[in-house]
Amino acid sequence: MEHHTLAVSRTAHYYVLGTPGPQIRQLWLACHGYGQLASEFLEQLRPLDDGYRLIVAPEGLNYFYKKSFDGPVGANWMTRYQRDAAIADNNAYLEALLHQYTSLLLPHVRLVLFGFSQGVATLCRWITCHHPPFDDFILWAGLPPEDLDYRKHANYLAVRNLFLYLSPDDPLITAERRLQVTRIEQRDGIFFHKRTFVGAHDIPADALVAAAALLERKADTSLSTQ
Repeated sequence: MEHHTLAVSRTAHYYVLGTPGPQIRQLWLACHGYGQLASEFLEQLRPLDDGYRLIVAPEGLNYFYKKSFDGPVGANWMTRYQRDAAIADNNAYLEALLHQYTSLLLPHVRLVLFGFSQGVATLCRWITCHHPPFDDFILWAGLPPEDLDYRKHANYLAVRNLFLYLSPDDPLITAERRLQVTRIEQRDGIFFHKRTFVGAHDIPADALVAAAALLERKADTSLSTQ
């Protein structure tokens, strides 16, 4: 038998907090974790909805029943099956969404990427493929994929802030898995600003607000040195 592919049009779903306009200072592109829906994920980011942030949460293109053949539905970004095609679809999706919203905002708006769990890997694959002009990338409760060659993108990443937020009590990210970050840093010459938060495999509101405040301080420092 022969395997073939056919590109077809898909309807993607995404959710937004905030209203585009001249008041927006930050555009957040936020990718959910495995088994989540973008709407429920975005509710966790609601503490950041201050009128000056526009938060866009795309939903993974793949859906499944989380229990048996009925009940709650979740989404995911990819599985190991036909992964290259899924990655390409995700990258094109994120590119289109970014261009749609940057065209509605002032050119100086700060671009923040936020990935939770599986969303971290999704964003890592996108940025190393398309080099979107982000300022800050928050990797939350997820690890950068070890199979990417970050050395090829060292100059691009060197002028951007990479923040890695992990909880020591996260049952999904063991001590062995954490060493993956050290191996990437040593192998590829990139650096992650590492932070911890009190929680598990989740996004506590107080830790999220503190992370956003840190970005504000970073942005203020950058402006003062220009």
